[in-house]
Parts: sequence; C-alpha cells; structure tokens
Amino acid sequence: MSTTTRWLDDEEQRAWRAWIDLNAQLSARLNRELQAASGLSISDYEILVALTDGDVPDRTLRMFELGERLQWEKSRVSKQVSRMEARGLVERRHCADDRRGAFVDLTEAGQAAIAAAAPGHVALVRELFFDGLSADQVRSLGRFATTVLDRLAD
Repeated sequence: MSTTTRWLDDEEQRAWRAWIDLNAQLSARLNRELQAASGLSISDYEILVALTDGDVPDRTLRMFELGERLQWEKSRVSKQVSRMEARGLVERRHCADDRRGAFVDLTEAGQAAIAAAAPGHVALVRELFFDGLSADQVRSLGRFATTVLDRLAD
C-alpha cells in the first residue's frame, strides 16, 4: 500500500502558521500580563480555574482529574501543584481509597488569588482577542474550535 503525503496548500500553510503564531504570542502575552498584575503564572491560573469551575464540588479534584481537564502530563501536574502548595494556593491531600492517589484542594488563599486576578485577566482576553472580532467571527471561531475538538476526541 502506497501513501502519498497531502502537503498543505499555500492558503492552508498561511492559516496554520498564523494559528501557531497566534497561539504562541497570545499565550506569552497573557502569561506576562497575568504575572505582572497578580503574581500568578498561566499555569497557576489554569489550575485555579479548574478548581473553581461550577461542576467541581468542594473546590477539590483528584490529581488525575486535574491532569485530564488540563491535558497535562502527570509529572507537570505534580510539579505545578507542589509549587502552588508552597505558596499556599492549594493543598495536596492523600486519598484514603487509593494509596497512590491524591486530591488537590483549593485554599482560601487560592480562592482570593483567582478572585483578584480574574477581572484583569478577562479584561485582557477581551482587549487582545474578542474586541477585534465581530459577533459573526466569534460564532465562526466557536464552530471552528468545536469541530477541531470533536475530531481530536475521536
């Protein structure tokens, strides 16, 4: 069986490169601004958001659940949680049912940190990303992202 590479055409190549550049520049800018304004890194913020999502009871998740939500490797979750634990933002609690498992609990300090950081972060996301788009572009972006995410889930 012979396979032929389907190379990207010029328009696909431009779109792909623009997407890669957009992702890198936006992530870097959001991280810098968040760090300067609140002392939180994007990684800190992502964990705090995961722990404060409406479907998370008692502001606690198992380590593996946190990794699944963030699509992070186990070692990355563990190292980031350790850094945040040292700053009092989260606590790690051993799971009685699973000796190897652990819970990550949001602390009051973590709750206060995200409550303080979120308004400025959302304002920056709006300024850098959404304010330059029309309502139709936002809807198209949502459809685009959902389509790609559905393909990734297969």
